[in-house]
Amino acid sequence: MWRRTYLLLVLVRLWFALSPSYLHPDENFQGPEVIAGQIFSYPVRHTWEFTTEYPIRSVFPLWPVYGLPMLLLRWLWIGNGNDGEIPPVAVFWTLRVLMFILSFVLEDWAIYELVQKPRNRLVAVILVASSYVTWTYQTHTFSNSIETLVVAWCLVLIQRIVAFPQQSSVLASAVLGIVAVFGVFNRITFPAFVLIPGIRLVPYYWKHPGSFAMIVLAGLYTTLLAIALDTAFYTPHSITWSDLIFHPVLTPLNNFLYNLKPSNLAQHGLHPRYQHLLVNLPQLLGPAAILLFTRPHRSFRLYSAISGIFVLSILQHQEARFLLPTVPLILSSVRLPKKETILRVWVVSWIIFNLIFGTLMGIYHQGGIVPAQVFMSRQPDATQAVWWKTYMPPIWLLNGKNEVLRTQDVMGMKGELLLEELARLATCDTPADRRNMEYLKEKNGTYLIAPLSATWLDPYLPNKGLGGLRFREVWRHRQHLSLDDLDFAEDGVWNTLSRVIGRRGLVIWRVTKSCPR
Repeated sequence: MWRRTYLLLVLVRLWFALSPSYLHPDENFQGPEVIAGQIFSYPVRHTWEFTTEYPIRSVFPLWPVYGLPMLLLRWLWIGNGNDGEIPPVAVFWTLRVLMFILSFVLEDWAIYELVQKPRNRLVAVILVASSYVTWTYQTHTFSNSIETLVVAWCLVLIQRIVAFPQQSSVLASAVLGIVAVFGVFNRITFPAFVLIPGIRLVPYYWKHPGSFAMIVLAGLYTTLLAIALDTAFYTPHSITWSDLIFHPVLTPLNNFLYNLKPSNLAQHGLHPRYQHLLVNLPQLLGPAAILLFTRPHRSFRLYSAISGIFVLSILQHQEARFLLPTVPLILSSVRLPKKETILRVWVVSWIIFNLIFGTLMGIYHQGGIVPAQVFMSRQPDATQAVWWKTYMPPIWLLNGKNEVLRTQDVMGMKGELLLEELARLATCDTPADRRNMEYLKEKNGTYLIAPLSATWLDPYLPNKGLGGLRFREVWRHRQHLSLDDLDFAEDGVWNTLSRVIGRRGLVIWRVTKSCPR
């Protein structure tokens, strides 16, 4: 029964990996889009983290995670006799499958090794596999998802070194040095999770200086390699030894210094320091958060999670995904209720919680953005695209169309200003615009992409000539929820939920305007 349950949960994880939800722009702009611009000829958009004078994002961890699969995919594409560039949507789904495989193999394997007792191990693996965080966040291309795997495997390596000091501890130390440096360049929050478990290594390395020398040498070599790659990426000319010695790009240091300034964090949103503990953690764990406080199992996994939560709570910009590494550590460090009635209630609540949040985050959350970009890449007349009240769209999915298509993200712009912008960009209404599909033969076209729940547009959509604009709906995707469009203060709770959920969906309109002859 347990094996069948686990295999079913693996299939559920794969199904969510292949669903086009869009949890946060960082899953594209801090990873795949950067490397796709290096390997393929797709025009891409580099966000401020990569364009500032002191860049804070390293490309070193991006190459083995995303670069190597892209290179392999391109080699297979060319090897099969295909002409031209591989479609970016094929790369997108390949990376989703890759993240599923990494989660299925590395995360579950790590939990299997970290939990020693067979019964506790079985419960831990099932809990992790049945969590919506595993289904959704871990199958998306987040640096936080990679950090989860790196933290788990550092704990595995530490446990191997301490438990079996005579069995290839030198090799394990070398691997630990490489993985630890990789983790730091991936996210500077990584050391917070391995600080307490790493203390276990102090007495061991005191007795085994050879292994200590190996971890230092491996870490130093990996650090130099990472600095060289970052310096080469951010230097506008071919780098020299002088650049590496006198002008190295130290992205982890830049990131650390950036996050020390409250004024910088204020640009991304400030939260109370209890946000992680009282809001974000229950949001990720659901009913398991109760077990964390009532039935915890003391382990270095739990200490690792606690140290990570404590350090991350010091900073005032706190997003739920920052705590992803703690989820498998906590789920493998709690004990289920002993009483059968309480256990049944807890299991039912656990299933309901993860089904609801899995459906919300894995299917509907900004779920129309990726399909919309694929649709826009196939519109021959599209030259202007205005995105309103959605996340920033990944332009690398436009398959080269962005050479002629200007994508403008106006975020939550006021409706009146949106109309002014559309009036400026819209092409003149022609007879072709009124005939079925004839508009595709036009040389220029302006499109508005917005959620159906944006009711402010309703008076203008019937094409009564209001504002001098005409809207022609050309595409709709129903599995889309825009949770950033919630306005409880003005509309009330029931009206807001009725609007956002009842009118779920993402719509694309072709916008034209009346012009004098």
